[in-house]
Amino acid sequence: MRWSGTVPEGSELTEVQDRLRGEVDLTDACPHPATVTGLDVAYDPAGPRIAAAAVTLALDDLRVIEERVVTGEVTFPYEPGLFAFRELPPLLDAVGALAHPPEVFACDGHGLAHPRRFGLACHLGVLTATPAFGVGKARLVGAHAEPGPERGDTAPLLDGDEQVGAVLRTQRGVKPVYVSAGHLISLGHACRLTLALASRYRLPETTRAADHLCRAALAGC
Repeated sequence: MRWSGTVPEGSELTEVQDRLRGEVDLTDACPHPATVTGLDVAYDPAGPRIAAAAVTLALDDLRVIEERVVTGEVTFPYEPGLFAFRELPPLLDAVGALAHPPEVFACDGHGLAHPRRFGLACHLGVLTATPAFGVGKARLVGAHAEPGPERGDTAPLLDGDEQVGAVLRTQRGVKPVYVSAGHLISLGHACRLTLALASRYRLPETTRAADHLCRAALAGC
């Protein structure tokens, strides 16, 4: 479950994404998960420190089953469209420290809703052979109509004629989130899990818990 290779440099990065994209499978591999593992990364604004968190929640009542956080230093620059190469190494360290293998990953980011159809959720899912989907706070690609105002209302996220995700209203009257499948999961299932995880707030509890954990770790450094 750990990143075992080296990160290629230069134009080879997009070649890696193109090659691994062929391994993406959107067949539901875990139709009735008992848990979902959320992932998030926080950066120290004062320096190169980074913290990555993995938090597993029970899907029925959203209680924390297990959590792990690792800290280190940023080893890859910010490059639009190549975000996974920056965040995957510490995230995989945090995931590798979990005692129980995750059933499904909920990523703070995107899956197919990516310029090369291979965002963080796709990359993570393929590398770990685990179902994964993305829930983004903001749109990365595509266009959409405004979904209805009620919780559960959706609108397709379209890049040209291709649907790459769904714009999902998780709470009445709040801004929607951007859901996209990553690997071993369908878009519809990803939306259902997102709603189950976002019972009170705009963002899934997995994202909120992982965000709190990695920020607390940086504050304690």
